Amino acid sequence: MKFMKLGSKPDALQADGKSIIRYVSPDLATDVIINVGEVKFYLHKFPLLSKSNRLQKLASKENEENSDEIHIADFPGGPKAFEICAKFCYGITVTLNAYNVVAARCAAEYLEMTEDIEKGNLIFKIEVFLNSSIFRSWKDSIIVLQTTKSLLPWSEDLKIIARCIDSIASKTSVNPEHILWSYTYNRKLSEPDKITEDQIATQEKIESVPKDWWVEDVCELDIDLYKRVMIAVKSKRRMDGVIIGEALKVYAVRWLPESVEALASDAHARRNKTLVETIVCLLPSNYGGGCSCSFLLKLLKVAILVGADELSREELMKSISFRLDEASVKDLLIPARSPQTTIYDVQLVQYLLNGWMTFVKESCDMEVDEYGDKGKSMLNIGKLVDGYLVEIAHDSNLSMSSFIELSESVPEFARPKHDGLYRAIDIYLKEHPRLTKAERKQICGLMDVKKLTEEASMHAAQNDRLPLRVVVQVLFYEQLRASANVRALGGNQCDKDYEKTAGENCESFKDQMSHLSIKDEEEFSKKGKLSKKNSKSSKSGMQLVPSRSRRIFDKLWIVGKGQGENRSSETSGSSNSPTSVVPVDTKSSGSSSRQRRHSVS
Repeated sequence: MKFMKLGSKPDALQADGKSIIRYVSPDLATDVIINVGEVKFYLHKFPLLSKSNRLQKLASKENEENSDEIHIADFPGGPKAFEICAKFCYGITVTLNAYNVVAARCAAEYLEMTEDIEKGNLIFKIEVFLNSSIFRSWKDSIIVLQTTKSLLPWSEDLKIIARCIDSIASKTSVNPEHILWSYTYNRKLSEPDKITEDQIATQEKIESVPKDWWVEDVCELDIDLYKRVMIAVKSKRRMDGVIIGEALKVYAVRWLPESVEALASDAHARRNKTLVETIVCLLPSNYGGGCSCSFLLKLLKVAILVGADELSREELMKSISFRLDEASVKDLLIPARSPQTTIYDVQLVQYLLNGWMTFVKESCDMEVDEYGDKGKSMLNIGKLVDGYLVEIAHDSNLSMSSFIELSESVPEFARPKHDGLYRAIDIYLKEHPRLTKAERKQICGLMDVKKLTEEASMHAAQNDRLPLRVVVQVLFYEQLRASANVRALGGNQCDKDYEKTAGENCESFKDQMSHLSIKDEEEFSKKGKLSKKNSKSSKSGMQLVPSRSRRIFDKLWIVGKGQGENRSSETSGSSNSPTSVVPVDTKSSGSSSRQRRHSVS
């Protein structure tokens, strides 16, 4: 830390045992009493009036009133700052540093200790110290800036704040290789990493100074000063948006409380609201570029919680929409607020998704290359939405229209597989058992059974929550898949060998179906396990498959061997990752529905 000593005489300003009285103890009796706040200073007129134009005027006024006391109620910096000025007038040694220099400068300005009264007066000396030392020092500039808040409006009018901010902003833009000052005074540096404060040749550093070396230090500033510093940093146009984003994230983590109760508490709600709104307005201009989507979503949660203004929330949502493909499902689980009845704010996610889709449509053709950057982003969105649907499907208050609208917001090619969507649909059917047959059919129509993996198809084939028509489609396309595999393996073999192979493949597939036991949805993500119970004969094994699915499968296999492969093409459903399924009650499926589908064979 830089410092400057003024004067050479020993300290003669003493207290009389009471903290409210200060006096000088030379041989000459004092002839003036100056009241600064609650403190009385017993001093001499000559040394004071010779350097202060303001005291000359006040003393003249007091003489007219036949009084030997001068009262100063609004003195900047209070008694301590006045004491520095008084000691300077007496030539008593006084030390100025980053903590008291602003108060001394404001006090000297109040007392009008200018060059007009005496050459080399206090104002001149303090200005030399500020310009030659304080503003050239990184940490001293920050300390000085912190002290200016208690000295408003003097520190503002004297442009001390503006000069500090310019000094700090300029230093952040310096090439890290040329930094000659400590790049943080909050973190303890190891000896090899220390950078000298002086302009002498630096020690050779083992580790290079990071580009964001300044981020932690400026976090010590109050939000209003921090805002001005960041605006100045951005105005230099030499700081990468990623570093700006990192600085905002560090500041938010530093000052925003972690608990929801603390965020929304009456004592800190206003401060937190101001903090969030300020961070939002400081986001990089390219819609939050440089900030991670996860950070922006967390900031949005806080903004909603503390009641940030609508403009700030809209700006955040716009920034999030442009990088929604980088988000995680956990980030999107934003609690809903009244009057919404759902657990999570589904409408908000729908808005973000619509914004992202609009951005993609405007920036490029929707028919993107699956392996290009835009194609990967679209696939990420598909996985994100399906994962979010799985989470919100557990909510009994979630309307079917909201579920369908969110699902249909993703283009078809963003879902090369429908396992995730199937899992979400299965959970929704489980949590909403009162859906009508038509509603179950409608929601299952979201998925394409041809895009289910073999494991998901196995699960869906025995899922009694699915409409019978969907189960028929699952079994039919699984049979086609098995036949296609057989043809691929058969190659150029004769028809007789092909018939034999196809039959064996059928028996293998039926055997797998007969031994499949449906687990909970959490277990399905693992490899489907086949349980072998009483597998002495294929007949006994077939009893493990629900009768509805087994009979449909038998009929479909007959169709597959004949010319009826194209006859049973009732498509509609699709399904995604599996969840727990209760074994089907063969009697509850309705014999009438089975009779109507008997024509499949």
